Amino acid sequence: MTYAEVRIIGSKSRDELRLLVDTGSLYTWIEKEILDRVGASKLGNRKFKTIEGREIERQVGEAVVESSGEKATRIVVFAMEGDAQVLGVDSLEGLGLEVDPTSKRLKKVESFKAY
Repeated sequence: MTYAEVRIIGSKSRDELRLLVDTGSLYTWIEKEILDRVGASKLGNRKFKTIEGREIERQVGEAVVESSGEKATRIVVFAMEGDAQVLGVDSLEGLGLEVDPTSKRLKKVESFKAY
């Protein structure tokens, strides 16, 4: 498993987190209380299908995500009790990071696809 040190920055403050990198999750999921405290903007609700096949609805918003010296505004999911907190693929791609399968650490993408 790969973990990343992540800073979440909103309009009010910032918070430091250690998140599991989940390449099976599109978005980054962070506890609602943390996103509310830092002042992540709220965009509305989206439906998600869990690994067990259940359909759930969660609030989504935007916050600045920073990791490995890279920073980008990304979509975040306001996780509820029982939801995992993870760094998803959308954030990885937006930050220009990927998982090194050998070291199981994040590394900067050497070049981006132009298509």
